[in-house]
Amino acid sequence: MRGYVTLLLALSAIWGSSYMFIKVGVRDLAPATLVDLRLTLAATVLLAFVAVRGRFRGLRPAVRPGAVVGTVGMAVPFALISWGETHIDSGIAGVANASVPIFVALLALWFAPSERVRGMRLAGLAVGLSGVAVVSGVHPSGGGWAVVGTLAVVLASLCYAVSALYVQRRLSVGGPELAATSTLCGAVVMLPFALAQIPDHVGWKPLSSVVVLGVVATGVATLLANRLIGAHGPARAMLVNYLLPAFALLYGVSILGEPLTFGEVLGFALILVGVTLASGAVRLPRRAPLTQTP
Repeated sequence: MRGYVTLLLALSAIWGSSYMFIKVGVRDLAPATLVDLRLTLAATVLLAFVAVRGRFRGLRPAVRPGAVVGTVGMAVPFALISWGETHIDSGIAGVANASVPIFVALLALWFAPSERVRGMRLAGLAVGLSGVAVVSGVHPSGGGWAVVGTLAVVLASLCYAVSALYVQRRLSVGGPELAATSTLCGAVVMLPFALAQIPDHVGWKPLSSVVVLGVVATGVATLLANRLIGAHGPARAMLVNYLLPAFALLYGVSILGEPLTFGEVLGFALILVGVTLASGAVRLPRRAPLTQTP
């Protein structure tokens, strides 16, 4: 149990820091350039891991699905989040991105119309979406562009949800091999956009932030996520979604000096409640059948 908690907290803390590193990185780097560097560094880490484990043969069957996941689940959402953070605080981005399980539940209804959602799960979807709406309206500074930036992060959450369902329903391959091919394919997709926006100068803070973002917050974090899922199952690993936004807010407020608004806290609370209910973690007790006494 102690190992599970340690791994869960470590992964949440590392993934939660990605929003802070993105915020620092986009000071000097265009979003596309940042994303391409991030994915290239992550791919290097993951390919090295696969090579050390002698599992290069597993890369070939993962290329085609890796192209899908690398585009829909990495390149596009990473770019949306990075662009969004040019207009919003990192903490708001982290909270808005917590809506991924809500979109997974909504898309599951679309792809499986026979699955009925009622009671607590239906209430969870409504509460979660209301939390997304609250966070989308939080903009201490930036005006209308801040709203657009938040919506870009919400759209990234939808991309993550599509990718997650694709992996869950369509794929028989996974693990480090899929992660390595996905990051590599995502880097290739972003390369033309990155080359078109090469900066004249990059400060050491944005540059070091991108290095940590790619190597640790993406490459190493992906390996930790695979280990967490493999050792404790996807259901228990899903608790990362509850902790990650809290770390994003913590880093934003304590390190970057971002303001903590009531709207962020309220939106975060609504999203977490919605995720809990929509996932079926809380159920209404079944009514006992009425019995007629003689």
